[in-house]
Amino acid sequence: MVPGQVHSWDFEGRTDGYIVNFSEAFFKSFLLRQDYLDSFTFLQGQPENSVLNLAGETGAEVSLLFEKIIDTAGFSPRFRNDLIRTLLLQVFIVVQDSVEAGKETGALPKGNLWLRSYQKLIELHFLTLRLPGEYAALLGITPNHLNALCKEQLGVQAGQLIRDRITLEAKRLLINVDLSVSEIAYKLNYKDNSYFSRSFKKAVGMTPEAFRRRHVH
Repeated sequence: MVPGQVHSWDFEGRTDGYIVNFSEAFFKSFLLRQDYLDSFTFLQGQPENSVLNLAGETGAEVSLLFEKIIDTAGFSPRFRNDLIRTLLLQVFIVVQDSVEAGKETGALPKGNLWLRSYQKLIELHFLTLRLPGEYAALLGITPNHLNALCKEQLGVQAGQLIRDRITLEAKRLLINVDLSVSEIAYKLNYKDNSYFSRSFKKAVGMTPEAFRRRHVH
């Protein structure tokens, strides 16, 4: 899941597993290559790459690594976080290797790099930059080129990624009952509350108030 993504768990019967939450900053102070995590397709926030079925030896190896992470509780605080980082990186590498098994690997096509850069720029500027052309200018490509990349690789127009990120942030803020809908609209840089409500309903199928009632108990 990407940072800030609204989510919930719905299990049936007995369920065993592991949940690991970490920030991008957790690795940035540790990695020489700041873009290293971009090597892992399942960390890029694309739904089709976010759920993986790890069976057989790969599943067993990943489970063992998670158990080792749990065991770090007995280590000195001075080294514990570094040990967790190295174990998580092993998990990522094992999983990515499984994803790429049988596929031709190599450098990412330039189109993929542009798309990833676009997604990063949205994360940084979605509150202030709302037009694909503004991002295309930052990337040094034309708006038509950016739109073609998004349609080819994600099946959506470039503007949809911006709208989706704004909607995601709106959902996250609506779950925080300390903020009124009007305050959220202001925080998301909407000119007025009614425009925010119309945009949210168009994206989600319900008003911000209805979304809050459904998800806040």
